[in-house]
Amino acid sequence: MNLPPYLFAKVTRAFTFIELLIVLAVFAVLASFFLPAYTGNRAPASRIQCVNNLKQVGLAFKLWAGDHQEKFPMQVSVTNGGTLELMDSGKTFMHFAVISNELSTPKVLVCPADRTRKPAANFSADLDNTKISYFVGVDAESTLLSQMFLSGDFNITNGHRAVGGILELTTNEITEWTDALHHRQGNVGLADGSVQQFSSSRLRQALEFTGVATNRLAMP
Repeated sequence: MNLPPYLFAKVTRAFTFIELLIVLAVFAVLASFFLPAYTGNRAPASRIQCVNNLKQVGLAFKLWAGDHQEKFPMQVSVTNGGTLELMDSGKTFMHFAVISNELSTPKVLVCPADRTRKPAANFSADLDNTKISYFVGVDAESTLLSQMFLSGDFNITNGHRAVGGILELTTNEITEWTDALHHRQGNVGLADGSVQQFSSSRLRQALEFTGVATNRLAMP
């Protein structure tokens, strides 16, 4: 018996409209899981690199102090290679310039999350406040009061303006982070060389543990 040829033809069928909607819905659900994880990892990555930068800065300060009777540049006269007389000059970059031999590159002075600044080409002619993202705690000590703020993200505020480049943080005022970096969080390098990640609430607690009523920060 001869069967009609159409019985042997390959059967093809297009998606119905309902099936197409189901497929698109599945892709939308998968995208909702994976896309936030992909885009959301950029901020933590920049903050981790910022921590690494501040660790290098802290180590450089400690190495410099090791060659200067355990004193940071802010406690050593300019005539002896320090920055004591420059503390309220507004030239925050000078505190980093004097430890340039202990730093590998000017790039570590700019936070990866800081979109307003670019690293300096060198530590001499090209370095200024616009090429750094970090403050310097001018009263930080290398051996005593190891929890004092040595360096950290510039987006720290207590509602007051810096006078002569110095921002004074007291324990009886509200200190917090702005939105400029790390989504209202920030990193602080302490005098002992460690780096801490603080929310605004933990930042206020950390100020109380510094052991002093006022922390003076040279702002970029």
